[in-house]
Amino acid sequence: MVSPRKNQLPLWLKFLDETNKVVTSLTAAVILYTRSGGVAYFGAGALCCALSAKLTKGVIRQDRPVLNSKRKLTYGMPSTHASACTFYAVYVPLACYYLPRHPTLDNGALVTFAPFIIVPWASMIVMSRVWLGHHTWPQVWGGAVFGTVFAVAWLKVWLADLCGVKTLACALEDMVRL
Repeated sequence: MVSPRKNQLPLWLKFLDETNKVVTSLTAAVILYTRSGGVAYFGAGALCCALSAKLTKGVIRQDRPVLNSKRKLTYGMPSTHASACTFYAVYVPLACYYLPRHPTLDNGALVTFAPFIIVPWASMIVMSRVWLGHHTWPQVWGGAVFGTVFAVAWLKVWLADLCGVKTLACALEDMVRL
């Protein structure tokens, strides 16, 4: 699918094309608001997922689709947007289910309904990568699988406190509260 010029896109598709800035800003705001080691660990996981997807692209070296007769300088498999967004879409519902509610998020409705907002939004972002001509369907599916595996593994590391990550994060959280 060849994407129209950016100024010809519908407003909702333009928004989806720029959501990396929105998602990054919202994540930073939640980390600063909660000052939670667990939330910071989640943010670090999203960042590590995106960076490792970028490194994987360099190994696989699959070209992106041609976009308006121009090639992007990076490779396409797996889609970094799909990896990171799927990380969010998998990690948040699992965290809402398996982890205790943070005191700054004591509104049960927020924890209950967050997955119902994040999962569809992330799905739209993932699909927009193909609609915008940045990736092929196999590239976004590869990114989605990458993000799913990364999210489950990242949460398991937290739950099992492997390498003392939970202990360290909680100690840092206590230091910030002083």
